[in-house]
Amino acid sequence: MKNETLPAFISPNDFLNHWQGHRSLTRKAIEAFPEDKLFSYSVGGMRPFSELALEMIHMAVPSVAGIITGEWKTFGESEAEEKPTTKTGLLKLWDESTEKLNELFPQIRIERFQEVEKAFGQYEGTNYALIFYCIDNEIHHRGQGYVYLRTLGIEPPFFWERG
Repeated sequence: MKNETLPAFISPNDFLNHWQGHRSLTRKAIEAFPEDKLFSYSVGGMRPFSELALEMIHMAVPSVAGIITGEWKTFGESEAEEKPTTKTGLLKLWDESTEKLNELFPQIRIERFQEVEKAFGQYEGTNYALIFYCIDNEIHHRGQGYVYLRTLGIEPPFFWERG
């Protein structure tokens, strides 16, 4: 399929709202975890949900910042040195990145969505595809968290409750 510039089918604001709906749902999944399991529990050798959530945090704002500026750090270079060790600390980081996304996303110039770049020095594609990747990655890891919650006997939040 030829990559051609077409009129937008979704506004940047609606795109951000869609992403933030997923982030709201992932936050509910973090909240559903017992404190003692969030940082230690895993199934089948997968990472604990806290590490999956940190990966989502470390992708979101640096991706949008890279799209705005065209300058990309190596993935993980922007990460905080200190990892949270409590659910409260993780939720605080989550909320800070949510607010930062709300602040930065409107700064993306419309033409930047279609431009092709090599994000983090490793992912080449259009900038809008990178945002879809961030969303897809979050959905994938949230699904892992849902498996953890179910094996712990906890009903995960309904996937359609994105508000």
